[in-house]
Parts: sequence; C-alpha cells; structure tokens
Amino acid sequence: MLRKRQRTLRSACSYHGVGIHTGQESTVTFRPAPPDSGIVFVRADLPSAPTIPASISHVVLRADTPRRTTLARDGVQISTVEHVLAAIVGLGLDNVIVELDSDEPAEPTDGSCKPFVDILSEAGVVEQDAKLQHLEIVEPVSHHEGGVSLFAAPYDGFRISFTIDYSNPTIGTQYASFDITEETFLKEIASARTFALQQDVEGLKSQGLIRGGSLENAIVVGDDGIVNKSRLRFPDEFVRHKILDLLGDLALLGMPIQGHVYASKSGHASNVRFVERLRRSIQEGKVRYSETSSWDIDSVQQILPHRYPFLLVDRILELDSRRVVGVKNFTADEWFFVGHFPNHPIVPGVLIIEAMGQVGGFLLLSRVPDRDQKLVYFMGIDNVRFRKPVRPGDTVRFELELLRLRRGTCKMQGAAYVRGDLVAEGELWSQVVDRERRDS
Repeated sequence: MLRKRQRTLRSACSYHGVGIHTGQESTVTFRPAPPDSGIVFVRADLPSAPTIPASISHVVLRADTPRRTTLARDGVQISTVEHVLAAIVGLGLDNVIVELDSDEPAEPTDGSCKPFVDILSEAGVVEQDAKLQHLEIVEPVSHHEGGVSLFAAPYDGFRISFTIDYSNPTIGTQYASFDITEETFLKEIASARTFALQQDVEGLKSQGLIRGGSLENAIVVGDDGIVNKSRLRFPDEFVRHKILDLLGDLALLGMPIQGHVYASKSGHASNVRFVERLRRSIQEGKVRYSETSSWDIDSVQQILPHRYPFLLVDRILELDSRRVVGVKNFTADEWFFVGHFPNHPIVPGVLIIEAMGQVGGFLLLSRVPDRDQKLVYFMGIDNVRFRKPVRPGDTVRFELELLRLRRGTCKMQGAAYVRGDLVAEGELWSQVVDRERRDS
C-alpha cells in the first residue's frame, strides 16, 4: 500500500569514510528536514554552505563524471550521490538534509548502501503532518538509446524489473523483479554491492577515477571469475545492485513512483535521461500527480517563467479555482543575505511580496491555455503589512485567495506565515498578458 504521509528522520546521524572516485576522506551527516523540503545536499565545507536539491534539474552529464550521478548548482558540484539517495528513498524518507564536507559522499566500506541504511534506521523515521505526493504512471512511457531501454507502465504500487546482459560468463544474463517496499529493500536490495569488470579498472584509474576503490568496497570480476574471491550475497547480486542504482536515480523525480519500471542494460546516464522523459510526460498526460494539489520545484518551473535566483517558490501545496498555497524555504545561502543587514540577516520585505505574487501567478497561469505564451504582471499592491521578520532557515507558507477576476485582471488577498505566525499580508493586483505583445 502506498504511503499517505511524508516522513523524515527522528534525529541526525553521520557516516565517515572515503569517496570511491576522489579517494578523499569524507563525512556525510543526515539531518531531519521539514515537510515539502525534499532531499537537499549541503556543502558544509564551502563558504555560506551552498545547497543543491536532489532534483533532475541539477543533474549534470559530463565525460569527466562517468559511471555515477552528479549534481551541480552555481559552480558547486556533488558527485556519486546514487547510493545515498537509494538508502534514503529505500527507507521511505522524503525530507532529509544531507550535509557533506567534500564534493563526494563517503562510499560504504562494502560497496552497497547497507551501512547508510543501518545508521539511518538507528536514527529513526518519523511521519510528518503533510500529504505525500506520488508520480502516477497513467500510460506507458519509454526511453531507448542504443541497446538500452527503460519503460514505465501503470501499476498499483511500485515495482522495478531489471535485466542485465554481460559477455563475462560470471555475470552473464540476469533478471530480477521486486515490489519496492521498505521491507523488500532492506531484505533484497540494500546489501547488493557495486561491481566492475577487471578489464575496465585500469581505464578508470587512468581517468583519475576510483581512487578510493579497493577489493573491499566492490566486486571485481575477471575472465576467470571474481578476482577478490568475494562470496556473492545473492546468486543475482549484480542485477540487484543495478536495481539499487536505478532506485537512487529515480529519487531525482522528487517523489515516489506509482508504477512498474522496466530496465534493460541501463546505467546512470540512461537512468537520468529516463527521469527527464518521465518529467516531460506530465504535460503529455501519460504521468500525473496522485495528489494533484501539490507540485514540486520542477513542476513549478513548468508553469512559472521565473528562474534562479529569482524563482521564489519551492512547492505548491494546494490549488483550486480560487485558492493557492505555496512554500518557500529561505536558506542561509540566499544571494541577498550577503548585503541585506549582513550582521542581522532578514529577508527583504519586497521579496516576500514578490514570492507571494509568484504563488498567485501560479494560480493564474494554471487556468489559462498556452501559458508558455503568457506572463503575469503586477498592477498594484494595497494594504501591505509586515508583521514579523523572516530569517535564514525560515520556511514561509503563502496563502492566496482570488477575490476578483475579469478580462485577465485579478485581485488576490495574500498572507504569509512562518510556523503558523502571520509575517506579512496584502492585496495584490495582477494581469495576465501576452508574452509576445509585451516583450516586443
């Protein structure tokens, strides 16, 4: 049965080790996070501790980062995130802060994600008072490239089926299929270890990769069998690890899947492109949100024209014909804190009103056809009051109600709350205009 509520950690926990590609010592700390914040990586070793959401929008595919999933934002990079993500979503966690002191998480000593799972389980999981959204597969969605294929079909639950086919006789052709629940993840997937062909190892080393790799944290397979004489944990451990990797890459959707995902010969790059394909399928109607009143950051960007650093909406929580609710988490590394009362940072009031207006704009643009050809302009702001300051780390909840709509011109009553306290309110006048006419 699909979960109905979001979950996070009960307490923080840490894991220390060595990054498999960089070979550098690293500590990864998992922390609880508020509802609707998702999985967010934090580079604690850099000034201002920049953040990178675990989102397909921040994935980079480059020749210098093969065989791993890499996130980047504003010149900051974090690579090899797939095992961390698999451990988090495999345990049914939705909102987690992942704090790092390097650009690559420590790799578990056995090459699986089980050590991550153990410390997360010990920290504990708590249910949050927030609805959980699923990405429901309504019609088949497929992606093919070369001999690789991925396919998603409707299914009452979440299932992954995977086929691998290697010429190496020790691996050969393997197939596995599991309903992905917390129980099956712990029992069947989490302890499956990463593997590499011996013939590929020297090539990877010549590229400056797997500096932290060893015969202890990977299964190395040669022409005559397993080089490190490691006993397999499952007869089909190789394909189970591929399921683990795919599970981590699918986490970049930002929500669980309701559907059956089939994969054949897929790796991280093709997994990522399949996630991108699933995102595009939302507009085609092949995929939908099970809670249609909630949209994450990638979905928000499909409606609103704004982009970083001026996109001030993280998620839309509720939406109907006359009301919209959205949230924005003002993190400590926001660009304006550098100069706006740097010794006593607060969010500028004009940006609170701008964020309120963007949430209202989402309601307006969601109602019109051809919204990619439309813009929402402010016309006026009345009766604005700022009640309390908004500080770094605050999550602001914006609630707007449509009071009047006539010929594309509307009036909305808006209010902003932090932890239930009113921090700002006002009446916003806006108009939907044609992009080409006003931009020409």
